[in-house]
Amino acid sequence: MPLIYAFVARGTTVLAEYTPYSGNFNTVAIECLQKLANPEPKFTIACDRHTFNFLVANGFTYLVVADEAYGRQIPFAFLERVRDEFEEKYAEKARTAAALSMDRTFGPRLKSHMEYCMEHPEEISKIAAVQKKVNEVKDVMVENIEKVLERGEKIELLVDKTDDLRNQAEQFQKKGRQLRNKMWWQNCKMKLVVLLAILVLAVVIFLLVCFTGGKNCTK
Repeated sequence: MPLIYAFVARGTTVLAEYTPYSGNFNTVAIECLQKLANPEPKFTIACDRHTFNFLVANGFTYLVVADEAYGRQIPFAFLERVRDEFEEKYAEKARTAAALSMDRTFGPRLKSHMEYCMEHPEEISKIAAVQKKVNEVKDVMVENIEKVLERGEKIELLVDKTDDLRNQAEQFQKKGRQLRNKMWWQNCKMKLVVLLAILVLAVVIFLLVCFTGGKNCTK
């Protein structure tokens, strides 16, 4: 019994399920769903030589119960196939669907995907391996983009600081020019005052000389 039981749920509401076997797999799976608190989009719970494999995406939870010896690659490949078809064709309807109301429409699709994965394990494994490499490359690209964006933010911060320094330098130069102009005018005023004082003194001396000379001439 490689793949045993599968369901699609919205929150804790199971919308569609399928199993070709008898047992309490659905009861245990629903209990796990109700206690679901794992933040990871993919995770596995092992129980009594079986794995309960969960895939969480866009508000829906996809589960498949598998034999523990079957590993995780094919169960998760099955879940990804189910997720892709469900999101493409049934997601809008599923957002308001009642419990198990999609059994008739999507239950057969769960069966079809389950049978295909069990009948073509080598093909599914190769596809899963390629998908894993694609995801790894995507993760690396996302990480590099995040680093570039972070570097861009640091460059932007440096540019802002440079602009601030340039503005401060311009203000300093402006104040320096104002100060030089003020000092130049003060210097000019001082020279004018000194020159005026010299002229006044010269006029006074000239008048004194003339006045004194005039008296001497009269005598």
